Amino acid sequence: MEQVRVALQAMDPVSHAGLAALLQFRGDISLLRPQQRADAQVLVAAAERLTPDVVSALRRAGAETGAPIVLVCQEVAEAELLTAVECRVVAILPRSAVTTERLAHSVRAAAAGGGVLPPNLIGELLKQVDRMQRDVLAPNGLNASGLTPREIDVLRLMADGFDTNEIAGKLCYSERTVKNVIYGVTHRLKLRNRSHAVAYALRAGMI
Repeated sequence: MEQVRVALQAMDPVSHAGLAALLQFRGDISLLRPQQRADAQVLVAAAERLTPDVVSALRRAGAETGAPIVLVCQEVAEAELLTAVECRVVAILPRSAVTTERLAHSVRAAAAGGGVLPPNLIGELLKQVDRMQRDVLAPNGLNASGLTPREIDVLRLMADGFDTNEIAGKLCYSERTVKNVIYGVTHRLKLRNRSHAVAYALRAGMI
């Protein structure tokens, strides 16, 4: 089994040592030294609460490594869930429930693109996402993908191989409108061209 490269981050040395003790003898996990942090596939962090200082530290760490974060925390309030997700946290483990196997399972899930949340937080996260869709995205003509229905329609037809003129005809738009839609998507998402936009949308499950 290929080892998952893991970097550790904790607000105090005791917590750091505790995380290391849980993971250091796992054959499926390779703990990185601080200077190797940029090579991490997963970042495991420990904190008492999601205080502003902890949130800032997680944001910096996520930006530095680009890795998903497994958070071991005493408590995460329901109102803090979206903030945690924004910090690249994909798994939350209560300190009182942490075992070597649970932590290793969360690391493997994070490395594979998944996540792990306590059952009570999953429902709350879904409610918050629904509330954001209803109160923020929908009034602005967006959905959870960040694309408008018009943009999704254009990208879907592009993926089916239609050119600008054909897309305009099928959607009853002008060619200029279709070109503006494509430019808006590629510019906003920092994509190189049409093919990149289609590939991005397909990989992200937007179309």
